[in-house]
Amino acid sequence: MSQTPAQSADRDDLDETTVLSAYRRWAPVYDAVFGGKFFIGALFGIGRRAVVEAVNRLEGKVLELGVGTGLSLPAYDRRLRLTGIDLCPHMLGVARERVAREQLPHVDGLHQMDAGALTFADRSFDAVAVMFVITVVPHPEQVMAEIARVVRPGGEVVIVSHFAADGGLRGLVERLIVPVTRKLGWRSDFPAARVLGHDEFEAVEVRPLRPFGLFTLIRLRRR
Repeated sequence: MSQTPAQSADRDDLDETTVLSAYRRWAPVYDAVFGGKFFIGALFGIGRRAVVEAVNRLEGKVLELGVGTGLSLPAYDRRLRLTGIDLCPHMLGVARERVAREQLPHVDGLHQMDAGALTFADRSFDAVAVMFVITVVPHPEQVMAEIARVVRPGGEVVIVSHFAADGGLRGLVERLIVPVTRKLGWRSDFPAARVLGHDEFEAVEVRPLRPFGLFTLIRLRRR
């Protein structure tokens, strides 16, 4: 995998303890905040729907990286075979309850696993969905390398997240609020370059999502 300039910033990355602590606190209220119909929930819902819509056009086995409480699982086409992983056992507990309650037979398994050290065999999946995750993992380049390993050649990786603006007022604000956002378990200053430009992938779509462009959809194809 090609190196990016941002890799020199690893010393400033989130650590696993911070991420787990943040999402342990989020687990009981995550669905209400991020899956609701009001402002925050509606914005995140736009991102989830965009990823699921892209994945539903594909076929085969799908890995959802950072499945969280499983909010997206009911929306996937039933002809797909889904596997979800997450580092936080509290979030996974909610996801497993959802699978049982909503009877989702297309979900093959939900596993506690580090996205930077996947235990799946090479080329195990036809597609990987990464929703609001790549900006919160401790080592994004390592995660991208693992994604490249487990997705087959020609397979797709569909990512949605907030990526930092190149400059201007928004870019300044994103840099200023870094100390706060990192305590919440994510990076406001994360550049899209950290998931683009890798030798294993070609970008087939990069699209800011309406209405505000706060989230960007990225589709990558494994070379």
